Amino acid sequence: MKYTRLGNSGLQVSSIALGCMSFGDPTSGHLPWSLPKDDALPFFRQALELGITFWDTANVYSYGDSERIVGEALRQFANRDEIVLATKAHFGDTPGSGPGLRVAGLSRRAIMQQIDASLARLGTDYVDLYQIHRFDPETPIEETMEALHDVVKAGKARYIGASAMWTWQFANMQHAADLHGWTRFVSMQDQYSLLYREEEREMFGLLAHQGVGSIPYSPLAKGRVARPAGEHTRRSSDDPVGNSFFADTERDRPVIDAVQKISEARNVSMAQIAMVNRPRFCAASMRGAALC
Repeated sequence: MKYTRLGNSGLQVSSIALGCMSFGDPTSGHLPWSLPKDDALPFFRQALELGITFWDTANVYSYGDSERIVGEALRQFANRDEIVLATKAHFGDTPGSGPGLRVAGLSRRAIMQQIDASLARLGTDYVDLYQIHRFDPETPIEETMEALHDVVKAGKARYIGASAMWTWQFANMQHAADLHGWTRFVSMQDQYSLLYREEEREMFGLLAHQGVGSIPYSPLAKGRVARPAGEHTRRSSDDPVGNSFFADTERDRPVIDAVQKISEARNVSMAQIAMVNRPRFCAASMRGAALC
C-alpha cells in the first residue's frame, strides 16, 4: 500500500480509502442492500491486512449504524492511532430528519449536536477528518465555518473537509475561513467516475491550486462501469440515489461498452479498467472512495 498526504496537509492517509456507506442495518429504512455487522466486519479486517487505514463513513449511513459498525471494527481489529477515521454531517441521523423534526444542516446547533452523536457511535474521542456532506444554503457560511473551527479547537476533529458542492460554493467557504483565521478544508469529496466527470470542469483545478486533497466517491458510477450494460444487481434494483444519477442506460452504454471491450481484451475486470481511467493525480478505490 502506498501512503500520501491529504492535499498539502500533514495528514498521512492510505492511497485507497474504505468507503463505509454499504455497511449498516438493512432494515433501518436507509439502504436495504446494506451489509449488517457480521457481514461487514470481514471487510475491515481485510482492509487492514492490505494496509487500507483510511476509513470513511457518515452519520446518515443507515442512520448511524454504519458508524457503530466502524466503531466495532476499530475495537476488534485496530488501535485507534492506526486508523485515519473520517465521518460527515449535514443530513440527520434518524429517518425523516429535517427542519422541525431533527437537527440537520450545517448550523452551529446541528454541527455541535452531530459531532457528539457521531463520536458516541464510533466510540472515540475524535475523528481525523470531519466533513460537511453537502452545502447548506440556509445557513450563513460564516456560521458553519466558525462552528467547524470550534470543533477542531475542541479536539473533536483533527481536520475538516467538504463534499458534494459547486466549485464557487467551496471557494466561498474557504475564503470565509481565510478572512477570519478559521480552519480551512483540507479535502473535497465529490462524485467522479467515467460516467460523471463534472469535477474536471472547475473543481479539480481549484483543488490543485489550493493544495486541497480530492476524495472522489462512486468511482465505479454506483457499479455501472463494473458490469456490462443492462446487467443488474440487488443494489441497482433498489438504489434511488444511484438510479437518479445513472438512469439513462442508452446514454451511458457507449462508455460502459468501451470499458467492457478493453477489459475483455486485457483479461481483467471492468472495475480495474474503470479505475485506471482517472486524472493522473487520483489513486485507486475500494467500495466507495478514491484518493487524489
